[in-house]
Amino acid sequence: MFRLIVQRMAMAIPTLLLISIAVFALIRLIPGDPALLMLGDMADPASLAQLRESLGLDQPIFSQYLIWLKAILSGDFGNSITSHQPVLHLVLDRFSVSAVIVLCAVFLAAIIAVPMGMLAAWKQNSAMDLGLVTSATLLLSIPSFWMGLLLLYAFGLKLGWLPVVGYVPFGEDFWKALTYVILPIATLVLHETGVLARMSRASTIEVLRLEYITHARAKGLNERAVLWRHAFRNSFAPTLTLIGLILGNLLGGIAVIETVFTIPGIGRLMVESIYARDYPVLQCCLLLITFVYVLVNLLVDLLYPLFDPRVKA
Repeated sequence: MFRLIVQRMAMAIPTLLLISIAVFALIRLIPGDPALLMLGDMADPASLAQLRESLGLDQPIFSQYLIWLKAILSGDFGNSITSHQPVLHLVLDRFSVSAVIVLCAVFLAAIIAVPMGMLAAWKQNSAMDLGLVTSATLLLSIPSFWMGLLLLYAFGLKLGWLPVVGYVPFGEDFWKALTYVILPIATLVLHETGVLARMSRASTIEVLRLEYITHARAKGLNERAVLWRHAFRNSFAPTLTLIGLILGNLLGGIAVIETVFTIPGIGRLMVESIYARDYPVLQCCLLLITFVYVLVNLLVDLLYPLFDPRVKA
């Protein structure tokens, strides 16, 4: 297992290096002068030249990348152009908000969707299977932002059970903060449940057709034991891969949900930094999201031997 971890981490290093090059290049391709943006239009040429020199903008592009890479490896992402706060602290603070919502949503969706998909596969071509597949298809067909608006209208405006806008940190008031994240989490749970349930059903149907399942049934095991003791571990591997992809995609694309529910997460921070042309914040957000994406896929690879007996560590 240790050798597998070392191999996977070694494979992740070139990926992260290429990602850093891509992020650096994309930011440099954006029109405009970062020094002029930081000092304002009324800055004098001497101040602009001094800032460009301090930022390394007067050097060749390759030297700029090395300076920037050395800085981020030491944890120095600079200060925000708009708020003048340390970028790393600002991004991590916003990321923690998004991470709580995404992790809770994916965890709950997996708990609901995996048994739902396995039950549909067990009752294949029955009325229950048709109902579950139809429900899953309907859930994944509704855009997440539209689902969020429907939940806001129903539980926020009509029933008045939950707040419509705003956010309270968990460290300030846990129970009040919980009321503000219930609807965002529910929105993601409903949407991702449809995706995961269909994958779970398809992989379970494939496994139930294998010979060892027939052998288990021939030994006299009941259907529940066959389904959970023999089919589950082999059929869960594709769903586990999809869970890893969903985690990465949600962390990078949660901006719409955070905008609908006015949640101050990393998605909204990215959108705000794009509009404000706050390049240091945008770079840090992109690097953090891609790093988490690579880390999640690494963890999925390492978890495969635990769930799929056919994979040897």
